[in-house]
Parts: sequence; C-alpha cells; structure tokens
Amino acid sequence: MSARSDEIHHLLMQAFNPSALQVEDESWKHAGHTGAKESGGGHFVVHITAAKFSGKSRIACHRMVNQTLKDKFGPMIHALSIHTKAL
Repeated sequence: MSARSDEIHHLLMQAFNPSALQVEDESWKHAGHTGAKESGGGHFVVHITAAKFSGKSRIACHRMVNQTLKDKFGPMIHALSIHTKAL
C-alpha cells in the first residue's frame, strides 16, 4: 500500500469499523491523465464491508464513504471507485 492508501484505509477504519476493507492505489493505470498529473495520481478502489451499511441503498453507502473522505478529494484523491457490502 502507498502512504495515501494507508491514510484512506485509516480514515475508513475509524469511520466504519469494517469487517473487511481493501484500498487499492491504481494511479499507475492512469499515468499521463490530466487529473493524475495535478494530484500526483490519486486513483483508488475501495472494497468495504460494514454493518453501518445495513439497510441502506448503494447510493447511500457511497455517500457515506465520500463524506468520510471529502477532505481528501482534490489534494489526494482524483478518482474513487467504491464497492460496499453490508453485513
């Protein structure tokens, strides 16, 4: 994991106490992309399973993750793919 992946992982662990969490830095796949140049990469994929998602729609779960990471968009995150699962 990269330092940025570690930071995202830490924030999501604190917010959701997930039973499973994987954060992948896929910035290397986007080398040369305009947004990647500005943020130094910033393309991540999150797979997260948490009880806090129970009874919520996929959109609501994605909003919860985005809200948790809102301060990281721009300076650290350019693109985020989110895969949520409830317990």
